Amino acid sequence: MEAGTPEEEWREDCAPRRVLELFSTKWTSMLLHTLHARHGGVARTGVLQRSLTGISKKMLTQTVRDMEASGLLSRHVQSTMPPIVEYRLTELGRRFVEPVELLYDWGRANSDALDQLEPRAGSRRA
Repeated sequence: MEAGTPEEEWREDCAPRRVLELFSTKWTSMLLHTLHARHGGVARTGVLQRSLTGISKKMLTQTVRDMEASGLLSRHVQSTMPPIVEYRLTELGRRFVEPVELLYDWGRANSDALDQLEPRAGSRRA
């Protein structure tokens, strides 16, 4: 917080906290990136599962439900047998993916510095 910034700008429902809420799981940004960069904003459940190494089916389901509730993506069911479920980035999702891509670009450009960080407890990083 900047010195002299009014305290009400940092209340519980302020914009910066709501943005951070969108990152409630580690998979949210990865799913946004995958939908955008690898699948043009649209993908079926199985495609997403195969594209996100390490995500369980349960976590994928929970993440897409949370993202749908947040308005980042929409769920479309085609009435075929069996039904085909497709997820699409919404307008908000397309707008939110821009800063996510900036963070991912920064990570790629600074991978040497990230390699120097100690792995966090529970991290799968070697």
